[in-house]
Amino acid sequence: MKNQLHGIEDAQTLAEAIVDTIHEPFIVLDAQFRVLAASRSFYATFEVDPEHTIGNLLYSLGDGQWDIPALRVLMETIIPEKAAMDGFEVDHDFPGLGRRIMLLNARKVLYETGAGTTILLAFTDITARRAIEMEKEELLGKTEELLRQKQVLLQEMQHRVANSLQIIASILMLKARLVTSEETRHHLEDAHQRVMSVAAVQSHLHALGGVDQIEVGPYLSKLCASLAASMIDEGQPIQLKVIADAGQIGSDKAVSIGLIVTELVINAVKYAFPAQKTDALVRVTYESKGDNWKLIVSDNGVGKSAAVDAETPGGLGTIIVKALVQQLDAHMEMVSAPAGLSVSITRATFESRLPKAA
Repeated sequence: MKNQLHGIEDAQTLAEAIVDTIHEPFIVLDAQFRVLAASRSFYATFEVDPEHTIGNLLYSLGDGQWDIPALRVLMETIIPEKAAMDGFEVDHDFPGLGRRIMLLNARKVLYETGAGTTILLAFTDITARRAIEMEKEELLGKTEELLRQKQVLLQEMQHRVANSLQIIASILMLKARLVTSEETRHHLEDAHQRVMSVAAVQSHLHALGGVDQIEVGPYLSKLCASLAASMIDEGQPIQLKVIADAGQIGSDKAVSIGLIVTELVINAVKYAFPAQKTDALVRVTYESKGDNWKLIVSDNGVGKSAAVDAETPGGLGTIIVKALVQQLDAHMEMVSAPAGLSVSITRATFESRLPKAA
């Protein structure tokens, strides 16, 4: 393609047009840092005029507002050595403009004819961007502090709840020892057991650090291990087994599921094995798919006749479980057979993928 620039005048005209078209402040300097050309945006941004700009030393522009130590380092030290610099940040209080943060991009142009050196200098005002970044950092710091305070308050609340539950349980047990009525004693001991169940669930959730999402498998395993240690004795050894997938659930729902498991496991341990059984087993299974999940507590005990009828339909444990199931928007199904009792809690439609109990 034929070069349509016929002379130095045409090239200079084109260069001036390019400089004048650039939206960001832009200047062209000679080797002594005198201004050869400047864009209109340079004049508008820094409130200077061509008469007091062209031919003048960069450092003397605008009554010396560009006589900045950081800029001198860039122009007199870095540019001669590197010939180019991108993103050099200058933070300066400009008269009439106020504090501005500028990113400077500089290029040293060498000509084949050896006729001299030209320096191109472009400015990007990032004052607003830096202000937004600082505001975000400040908000982030405040958010982190609020989260820290929330964690401290949560831990304090959990500590007080645990203490309160222990006090209530102790009072119930003390009253149970003092009363003469067997029926009253039974109800007080039953209430004591429920309070201890709530305390066990609260304790396990507290150990998880108050996270929003709970891994159900480890949570149920630790909970059932605690129940086994407190309820199963050598006189009737019962294996308590937990099978769960890698599903997670919100900590609020984990409380309800933990209480349901606690109630059903207590019921199975207390009533499913009236006589000693060598292979006594209580199994807890949990599996999930998206928002749907299924929880099963089953045993290989005597079945409904002893295990369920021992606690009347209006008993405290039954009322608690039904209320929690309703709270979780789930439904409960109970299946009894000579080989044992199975209670399933299902959230939405769920088809089990786990192997059936032997």
